[in-house]
Amino acid sequence: MQVRGIKALQAAMASLILMTGTAGCTVPPPNKAAPAPGALAATQPPEGQEDLARFYEQKLDFTECGDAGESKASCAWLEVPMDYDKPDGETVKLRVLRVQARGGKAKKSLLVNPGGPGGSAVEYARAADFIVSPKIRRSFDVVGFDPRGVGESSPIVCVGPREVDAMIATDPTPDDAEELDALRANAEEFGKACQEKYPELLEHVSTVDAAKDMDVLRAALGQAKLSYLGKSYGTFLGATYAGLFPSRVGSMVLDGAIAPDLSNEEMNLGQAVGFETATRAYVRACISDGDCPLGNDVEEGMKQLRQLLKDIDERPLLVDEDVRVTKLTEGWASTGLARAMYEQELWGGLTDALREAKEGNGDLLFAMAREYADRDEQGKYAGNIMQVISAVNCLDRPATRPSDKELEARVEEFRKAAPTWGPSMALGSSTCETWPVKSPYKPEKITAAGAGPIVVVGTTRDPATPYEWAQRLADQLESGRLITFDGDGHTAYMRSNACVDNAVDAYLSSGKAPKDGLAC
Repeated sequence: MQVRGIKALQAAMASLILMTGTAGCTVPPPNKAAPAPGALAATQPPEGQEDLARFYEQKLDFTECGDAGESKASCAWLEVPMDYDKPDGETVKLRVLRVQARGGKAKKSLLVNPGGPGGSAVEYARAADFIVSPKIRRSFDVVGFDPRGVGESSPIVCVGPREVDAMIATDPTPDDAEELDALRANAEEFGKACQEKYPELLEHVSTVDAAKDMDVLRAALGQAKLSYLGKSYGTFLGATYAGLFPSRVGSMVLDGAIAPDLSNEEMNLGQAVGFETATRAYVRACISDGDCPLGNDVEEGMKQLRQLLKDIDERPLLVDEDVRVTKLTEGWASTGLARAMYEQELWGGLTDALREAKEGNGDLLFAMAREYADRDEQGKYAGNIMQVISAVNCLDRPATRPSDKELEARVEEFRKAAPTWGPSMALGSSTCETWPVKSPYKPEKITAAGAGPIVVVGTTRDPATPYEWAQRLADQLESGRLITFDGDGHTAYMRSNACVDNAVDAYLSSGKAPKDGLAC
């Protein structure tokens, strides 16, 4: 997925469903500066946590760090405690990137996050010209930080690229007990590798930790209130922040929403149905376009697609254009198929890939999977999303292993609800079932009582964050305002709809939220 510019942006947003620093580094005390007149509230730590003052009062030292479209980017390091209960202990450096507003006179910063967990917000912010409108570019500095464990912020890289290849290639729909045991064993070994390499940091990469870091960054940017745009997993990060710091929420947009009280099973089933709905929409469009390799009937097309995946599982297709992977397995094929569901613009390419796959060539479908995984043809993974995603998810939503009977019932339930995606999604929490770090967290509702209006955006046929989740989050938030986009693909703002874009822009610029229930 990692190509600078728009492809990096697209890849970062396509990261929800899959599972140059050092952990626990200690850095010198941050630079301190007296707060500017009227800025004291911005730099004050939460009440009762005055021992965090040195972090809240630090000054960011921005230096130029490359291009950001037609603008220049500047970068800095933010220091935060590894463990917020031990502010005098080990610290973590977080990478921050800022693209100044056009004209360079913005008084506000807009913090952005593309999702994941594990998408690089640094690279996302670098694509500022694509992710927000010209109006917002003139009004805000666009700022992204890589959350702890991600990208340049003490990245969690537990295994090498060959092992990641093998993880993706693993059969996502085990046909027997032996294959199920292999899938579980791979997941357990990955967790052990992470614990061995990051014995301290691994306990402190939860979304709660990242939300607390976000408040320190808000203060370091001199903002009394946070302006925020989060997409996909970024909506969970934003909602978590709002729950912890409701009085410090300024304008907050949560696009492609995750309801924070979703259990593992609800999340996996919801995504299975979401991807099934999106895949049916693709097949319908493929047939409408003519010469579809899946036939002329939607039901028959879905059956053919499932049969193709089954055939690939039994007889993997050859891959000729990669230095290391020589066969397209069902795991790789499913990943490529999932990639196309995120953007309607990729459907034409998927049709070509499926046509070639039915003829025995796996190159195009593998290329889509490789883009999803942020992997190039030389086998290098540009980011670490395929690894850190488990470290974060398993803290946020710990899982227990079901009995064989319970798993069998779950797979059947998922299969009935989503014949194509259900069987694999039923096993979506396998890594967390044996995760070595015990988590103190559990899914809970977030109301953010006392926060100003928070805008939640849902897309009706979003595969990764089903529309129902946006409804659920907007209902839970005391000040939630829902915008509905009737469309395909993942997220809505700055993708294709002027109604959504105008409403979000007006809200970010003025703070006046749209009427709840706006339909676009």
